[in-house]
Amino acid sequence: MNIVFFGTPEYASVILKRIHSEHSIFAVVTQPDRPKGRGMRAAFSPVKSFAAERGIPVLQPETLKSRTVRETLASFGADVFVVAAYGLILREKILSIPKLGCVNAHASLLPKYRGSAPVQWAVLNGDTETGVTSMYVSEQLDSGDILYVKKTRIGEDESAGELSERLSVLGAELLAETIGKIERGEAVRVEQDQGDVTVAPRLNKDMSQIDWNETAFKIKCKVRGLNPWPVAATDFHGKTIKIFSVNITDRKSEMTPGEIVSAGKHGIEIACADGTVIIKDVQAPNGKRMAASDYLRGHAII
Repeated sequence: MNIVFFGTPEYASVILKRIHSEHSIFAVVTQPDRPKGRGMRAAFSPVKSFAAERGIPVLQPETLKSRTVRETLASFGADVFVVAAYGLILREKILSIPKLGCVNAHASLLPKYRGSAPVQWAVLNGDTETGVTSMYVSEQLDSGDILYVKKTRIGEDESAGELSERLSVLGAELLAETIGKIERGEAVRVEQDQGDVTVAPRLNKDMSQIDWNETAFKIKCKVRGLNPWPVAATDFHGKTIKIFSVNITDRKSEMTPGEIVSAGKHGIEIACADGTVIIKDVQAPNGKRMAASDYLRGHAII
């Protein structure tokens, strides 16, 4: 199969690597280089880095609306466009270019969690199962006909970042299988059930602050779901401390939610609505991530 690949982040590069091992990638389309790091230097996306290392042509248009972009894409004569976390919506004039259509791997069990943060919301909501869905791309976000699905359990301590890594591998496997079935004329498409649609909107930094009036389970889900970004946080003596992991205890407390119950080698124990949680990994402003017990050696919080 001759393919043009659309994608940008690490999740997409894992899928690209797998597809590249089995098919001809005529070109990749990825987001323009963006400033990154303290020096704010323009950085390649993971997809661009992979393509550049292998001499695959790279397109980085700011928009897909221009005739020049459409003509360039059409000139490759691709059988299929493959899209994975590209960052822009593809309109009908682009979708109609490839001979056999445009397919995508979405990191949820569609129609659940359409949108930009499906992995994070699955964890935030305390789901125990998720997966990846291959589908035909349509103009409406994540609403195309479903092709195939792979499911997986979500670990009770698994962060959104860890789950994303697993789903990228699962998505790569699924897309490779899907492309093979399209090539052989075996692909079966099913319309999404509109009654089961839920959305997964983009995360933002305003979500970080922990509400200790929530249950221990909800707090743990928040910490896991916001790791690695924007990261859950709380205030200790006027300093905002990022929290990367917590454990739920079986201890009940009469203290006000948000008060420190204990602190020591075990971590920092905080009262919440139905018990306590122990903070295990933290990061102070301008500091490095570390075990809470190590942070306590230099910071008295009680």
